[in-house]
Order: sequence, then structure tokens, then C-alpha cells
Amino acid sequence: MGEQTDVRDAVRRFVEDASSFADLDAELWEPISLATILRSDPQLGELVLDACCGDGASAVPTAELVGPDGLVDAVDVAAPMIELARARAAALGAGRGEGAAGDLLPQLSFHVADVAEWQTEGYDLVQCVLGVFFFDDLDAGARQLVSRAKPGGRVAITLWGADAFSGFTELLVSAVEAEAGEDAVAGFRERMQRHEEPGTAGALAHWLHTLGLVDVRAEEVPRHLDLDDDLAWRLVLGTGRQRLVADLDDETRERVRGRFVAALRDHGVARVDIGTIVGVGRRPEEPVAPA
Repeated sequence: MGEQTDVRDAVRRFVEDASSFADLDAELWEPISLATILRSDPQLGELVLDACCGDGASAVPTAELVGPDGLVDAVDVAAPMIELARARAAALGAGRGEGAAGDLLPQLSFHVADVAEWQTEGYDLVQCVLGVFFFDDLDAGARQLVSRAKPGGRVAITLWGADAFSGFTELLVSAVEAEAGEDAVAGFRERMQRHEEPGTAGALAHWLHTLGLVDVRAEEVPRHLDLDDDLAWRLVLGTGRQRLVADLDDETRERVRGRFVAALRDHGVARVDIGTIVGVGRRPEEPVAPA
């Protein structure tokens, strides 16, 4: 029960200020989503489940690729994220001088729902970009995703690489602890220590095999961002690291910000690793019954 509470709390905090999440679209969510789509390879006419869709960075381009004869169900438990996703789709139409998002992408449907309880199945492709760590039970949640694909359908999962935000997060934790005390970072440290997700391509491929997928391929997608003070703090507020500062008062949060960006400079941290790993596998075909 404690773990479930932690996960739900993480979801709540992660979307408290959804605009901070969307503020990282260009730096994080769009390139990471496109790297996933290049590997999940949505095709014209396919039925796709985009699980934990966030602000639609993968769902909207996927809907363009499957075309009007396809379907994309974009599902997220957080209503603020779904609103951002709708706005993304609407902006696409406005940018092209066309009608409303529903007119431009009738094949795209948004749903505020827990994908761990999603009942529709038979998808050609199920994809989840940086979302499985929100499941109460990682393996059970991932198996649910696999079960939504049709026999022969594809499942694509993107995770952070093992070195993502290495050094960056540790300096943030130290800054929060120095200004707000050990209790302010205890829960975050505990979750880091029980980190369950695979962190390498090999580990991800092995995990996907244990979920029952075949023809699995996984690869690392290396990427770094050059930091300045503004981007460094936006990376705190727009990612899961926001949990560390969410409950701080404004004065303490500003002291943390100053201490953190100073620590980055003092330690020579001018770049941050934002590498991901992408794995794609296929649900086995159902065996043919003997004649």
C-alpha cells in the first residue's frame, strides 16, 4: 500500500503544474517521442494505444502517421496532461490554417483514464513513452500493456537510460537537503534506491522477453543538453525532480535554486545526460489449432 501511495503521489506532483512539463517539449518530450516513433513505426490504418500519453508529444504525430483510416487512443490518468494534448492537436490544425483538431485528426481520441485498467484490446501497436514508472506494480502494468496488443501486434516502451540526469539529480538533492533538511529528501532518496526499471538496452530487451514478447530489439538513444541556469531549473520543475521542491515555500525554493545552479557551476556540470532506451517487441501469434 505504501508503494502505491508513493506512485500516486508522484503522479499528482508531476502534473501539479502541467505548464512546466510542456515547457520542456522542445528539449525533452518531442525529440524523445519522435525517437520512439521512429522505432515503433506506426503504419497507415493501424490501431494504436498511446499509454501514459502526457501532453501528446507521441500521440499527435502517431495519429498523423496512421491517417484517417487508423485510430489512436491517447490515454493518461491526469486531466491537465490531456488538456495539453488537446491543445497540441488544436495548434497543429491552427498552424496549417485548418479546422478544429477533431476535423484535422478525427482518428485521434483522448481519454482521461488509468491505462492499467484500460479494457480495449486488439491494437496493432501499443506504445508508452516514459510512463511505465507510474504504474503501482511495474511488471503488472507492463503486462497489461502487452495484453492490449493483438496477437502479432507490437509493443514499444521507452525508459530513461541508466545515466540520465546523473550528477544533476544528486546536486539537486544536496541543495534541497542543505536548505530544507534531511526529511525533505528522504522519500526521494528511498525511491532512487529501489529503482526498478531497466537502465540499459540489454536489460530492457531481457525484461520485454520476460513479459512474453518475441522478436525484441532494444537500443540506446544517447542525447545530452547544454545547460544554463534557466534550463537547469526548468528541468527540475518539468520532470519528476519537481517532487523535491513541490512542498517548499517560495523563499526556501528560491534558496534551493540559487544553491543548485551554483553547485552545477562549481562542479563543472555544463551538460546533462538525457539519454533513453527504446525497446520494441511483438506479441506472439496465437497458435493455430490442429485440424
